Amino acid sequence: MGEIAIAAEKVCKVYKLYDKPKDRMFEALGLTKKKKYTEHFALSDVSFNVKQGECVGIIGTNGSGKSTILKIITGVLNPTSGTVKVDGRISALLELGAGFNQEYSGMENIYLNGTMNGFTEQEIDARMQDILDFADIGDYVYQPVKTYSSGMFVRLAFSVAINIDPEILIVDEALSVGDVFFQAKCYHKFEEFKKMGKTIMIVSHDLSSIAKYCDRVILLNQGIKLGEGAPKEMIDDFKRVLVGQYELPASKSEQSLLNDADVQEAVEKDIASKKKSKDAVNTLEYGTQEAEIEEFYILDDRGIRTNAVIKGAQFSIHMRVRFNNDLPAPIFAFSIKTAKGTEITGTNTMFEKAFLEPVKAGAVKEVCFTQKMSLQGGSYLISFGVTGYNGNDFQVYHRLYDALDVTVISDKDTVGYYDMDSKVTVTDAKME
Repeated sequence: MGEIAIAAEKVCKVYKLYDKPKDRMFEALGLTKKKKYTEHFALSDVSFNVKQGECVGIIGTNGSGKSTILKIITGVLNPTSGTVKVDGRISALLELGAGFNQEYSGMENIYLNGTMNGFTEQEIDARMQDILDFADIGDYVYQPVKTYSSGMFVRLAFSVAINIDPEILIVDEALSVGDVFFQAKCYHKFEEFKKMGKTIMIVSHDLSSIAKYCDRVILLNQGIKLGEGAPKEMIDDFKRVLVGQYELPASKSEQSLLNDADVQEAVEKDIASKKKSKDAVNTLEYGTQEAEIEEFYILDDRGIRTNAVIKGAQFSIHMRVRFNNDLPAPIFAFSIKTAKGTEITGTNTMFEKAFLEPVKAGAVKEVCFTQKMSLQGGSYLISFGVTGYNGNDFQVYHRLYDALDVTVISDKDTVGYYDMDSKVTVTDAKME
């Protein structure tokens, strides 16, 4: 396989769904010739390669097949068709409880997991202190695992997974139950693994972490791979899926007459046609067009249009919106992201309680958000949106992702994205 750590080719996973339990029994015993089940494609012809040393994320809605593909890669499940080839020792943290005996103590489970991964007792002993230090659950390691909280459990499970010297680490959403300090420690470990040239695959709903740590992202929906590419691009596509603005190809469960070429062609056509350009920035645009954002720009503290703002100065973000339909209560919004796609901040008129009125077709609204620039020096991307609710259903009338770039000019940067604008005093301590 050379530099390829994981190669998945046309992987399908089909489950038989029965209306009644007795139908399953009759078929198993060969007592019926009529098909008593419907086929559900958890995965439909999914193909991708993961190179050694890459950190690859998998995102998608619930039921899209993310966990299924990870279980096939690790050997927990067998594919119905297709192949998966893995080059390297895998350590996987798939879900709470996987690979642990609830009746055993934490210490016994460490030896159990280590043995399952091919280590001798002596090799596990050599790694034991590192495992215990990272898990940091104290004397609970001698208690039965069934008495652990979910946080304690994932600390121990992850500690075992990363300290058995894996070449490929696979993590499925398990970190979401850890506290913020443990999550920070885990992601620091991810960075260490990447520097060591190890391969990581992550399934997560935390899009900020996906954008920050992953080199590449695979987007799944209803068992079909919609695309793979840079994190920012795939996350933007995923957001379109969430609001029903992505033209989805039919799954095999829904339309068995579509052949493989038809599905792939539908995906490729949508990917090719979904992007439009606004100014010099590669903008992703979609919506029902019941309202349209016609213009957007930034004004500095002197009222001059600009794409550069001095840190600490007042500035305003503007958008002009034309309405093509009567709308009950449109919501105007903006958000700011890093160049890699990590969403930093944003607001809208509903949060600010600034505009909660109906609008008639033909109206044009000028929207202005004014604030102080507190971001660190650097380049950022601004997205705009006009949304609303039709009853309980959320609607996107017009959304422009990465429509405007802004550069923050600063002579003093602190840690992170924001400057807390701290006032510092240092005085002599009073001696008693």
